[in-house]
Amino acid sequence: MCGRFEQSGTRKYYARAIGADTRGVEWVGGDTIPRYNVSPGTAPLVLHTLSDALHSDYLRWGYRTPNEAAEKKSPWINARVEKALSGRYFRHMFRDGRVIVPAGGWFEWTVEGGKKQPWYITRPTDEPIFMAGLTNLRPYTNQTVEIGFVIVTADSSGGMVDVHDRRPVVLTSTDAWRWMDLATQVEEAAHIAQTRSLPTEAFVWWRVDRAVNRPDPNNDRKELLTPIPEQA
Repeated sequence: MCGRFEQSGTRKYYARAIGADTRGVEWVGGDTIPRYNVSPGTAPLVLHTLSDALHSDYLRWGYRTPNEAAEKKSPWINARVEKALSGRYFRHMFRDGRVIVPAGGWFEWTVEGGKKQPWYITRPTDEPIFMAGLTNLRPYTNQTVEIGFVIVTADSSGGMVDVHDRRPVVLTSTDAWRWMDLATQVEEAAHIAQTRSLPTEAFVWWRVDRAVNRPDPNNDRKELLTPIPEQA
């Protein structure tokens, strides 16, 4: 799964990295402070397309149906790609709400000595990642329901299983555009999510301080990404 992630770049940085033309007014200003420990319930940057052009919004990480909201149930933050297409819960988002969540990396946890040990997972090169997401946002529509997004996850493979058995679907910039394009048919989008995620060998990961675990909105420092020594 994906329970936290780092999003310290600017909107323009992520837009350029995905291959967008950033000369328009859409990409002037509008940045928040760098975030190194984005948690569910907050509103990070999300990329999507409108009329074949890249746009952005700050959306709440978490989705629940109106009935779940009325019952005050906790929102979903991830969607299993295997169920998102076939189940009724997320299928409408697969048709009309495919987005990209840009980041520098994400956190997963193992249990060591009875305590949750966080790991930071990123690319070995200085480049962002593009995580597949789903949202119920409908631009230019008067919506009276809670708006949010979830991150699409798939089974881990290779050594990353040692960190967690599931991970976000991370796409290349080319596949990210195909994923966001609403002209892409649902079946093709599902194929992208199921088969085009970057392989385990495209990432590196290391232990980080357990301070990452604190549910404090001010717990958001660059030092949280610093590797800690291997345990003896």
